[in-house]
Amino acid sequence: MTRNGTAPGWTEDELNRLNREFETCPVATLLDWATTQFGPQIVLTCSFGGPSGMVLLDMVARLERGTPVLFLDSDLLFPETYALAEAAAQRYGITIERRRPALSLKDQERLEGPRLYEREPDRCCGIRKVAPLAEALQPYQAWISGIRRDQSKTRAETRLLEWNTRHNLLKINPLAFWSEQAVWEYIHAHEVPYNPLLDRGYPSLGCMPCTRPANGKDPRAGRWAGHAKTECGIHL
Repeated sequence: MTRNGTAPGWTEDELNRLNREFETCPVATLLDWATTQFGPQIVLTCSFGGPSGMVLLDMVARLERGTPVLFLDSDLLFPETYALAEAAAQRYGITIERRRPALSLKDQERLEGPRLYEREPDRCCGIRKVAPLAEALQPYQAWISGIRRDQSKTRAETRLLEWNTRHNLLKINPLAFWSEQAVWEYIHAHEVPYNPLLDRGYPSLGCMPCTRPANGKDPRAGRWAGHAKTECGIHL
């Protein structure tokens, strides 16, 4: 394993072997291996919007390894999202690293004009989410993400373990093969806290200006309404 330059730290053969090995194992087994393998060099990102991240937060907390938790705060999130982050920190006794953009909303409006999220949502996401994540991931060798195959077409080929060339680290997607039903079964069985907006017609949550209720439609239908955009860019 190496992180020199942009050379992959894991060969394709190694990744294929690990994917085959963990595909038939419980998610907790993969998380146990990952947190043991990387120690403080692995980080969990949690949006405090979707349910998958909360499942992983609960699972990682149960391992008691002190795994860092990263929260990307675009300064445009729902009040319920901020409240959940605070509640989760209290419940699990963890410190959440809250990473914000280099530009304040006021400075962004001055430089880019008002309501950039309406005119150029890709650029807005780049400034407020993609760039902060890239900076925040630099100290780490591995990244635990809550994305799943069933969430969208762009995520349909997600593997449990992937080499991420953008950030030059191993990306681990423990819930890649889980269904939405399986996620909610875990949440209810373990009384995991989740964002209350998910019970109010929002199947997917992001920034307030770019998120609408979808009411049973495609899980990503409420994001960036009126645009062809379905991803903020951090998982592309």
